[in-house]
Amino acid sequence: MTHPIDLENVEMKINRDHPILKSFLAGSFSGTFSTILFQPLDLVKTRLQNRVNTSVESPRNGMLGTVANIIQKENVFGLWKGMTPSITRVIPGVGLYFSSLHWLKHALDLEESLTALQAIALGITARSMSGALLIPITVVKTRFESGVYKYNSISEALWLIYKQEGVRGLSSGLVPTLLRDAPYSGLYLMFYTQLKSAATKTGTMSESQMPVHFSCGILAGILASVVTQPPDVVKTKMQLYPNEFNGIYRATFLVYKKYGVLGYFKGIVPRMLRRTLMTTMAWTVYEQLTKQIGLK
Repeated sequence: MTHPIDLENVEMKINRDHPILKSFLAGSFSGTFSTILFQPLDLVKTRLQNRVNTSVESPRNGMLGTVANIIQKENVFGLWKGMTPSITRVIPGVGLYFSSLHWLKHALDLEESLTALQAIALGITARSMSGALLIPITVVKTRFESGVYKYNSISEALWLIYKQEGVRGLSSGLVPTLLRDAPYSGLYLMFYTQLKSAATKTGTMSESQMPVHFSCGILAGILASVVTQPPDVVKTKMQLYPNEFNGIYRATFLVYKKYGVLGYFKGIVPRMLRRTLMTTMAWTVYEQLTKQIGLK
């Protein structure tokens, strides 16, 4: 005799037994959606940072000029170059980040409302774990976006980099990547949780949660992006030209020597737009999904 399946009990069992898996899936979905939408901004940022001559400023050298040049030479779909490695990195990367946060919160028995210090520590730890694991895909993604390398696929790129540059090539830019991503995630989580807490105290959160989540995310993203822009430039140079920019100290010095202080902030506008909007959308979608699937 066949017994009817109690869907409510099944859902409760999944919520109880697989919270980390559910946070991973929710994070992956939110990250994938935002990556597809904002990939052009990441591509433009990489192209701006790859410019050899930054001493001559003209409309053609700016963000809109770069967009127009890409469309003219590669058509509008050229703005999504590097999408495959971006998605390959984001699906496990954002999933690992959110599931790591969920696991760390419960393992350390922390309250939902984090202190500023707790938020920074959790954000840095979770991002360092996912960033270190996925650095080879980050290298491939940067090279795809630059227009300098002509790889046919991710697997070919990984093989050629390993063959020509070894393990060092696959992990090039790891330190500046972590110096960029880990503090960004820590600062973002700190600003985001503190702003959200302030909104809750004023009663704004109870009225309309999604717009408040989005507004807090935008402000948190802008603040975190400015602080972490220099490591992003150094990371890009190391991953595109590993023979010349071979080491974080040398790369940092060469960026200053070639482009001056402003060189550390090349591509800040598209990166700020992309990181802020992408992270904000990912967190907003994640917050809504976790509520729907019973993680909150």
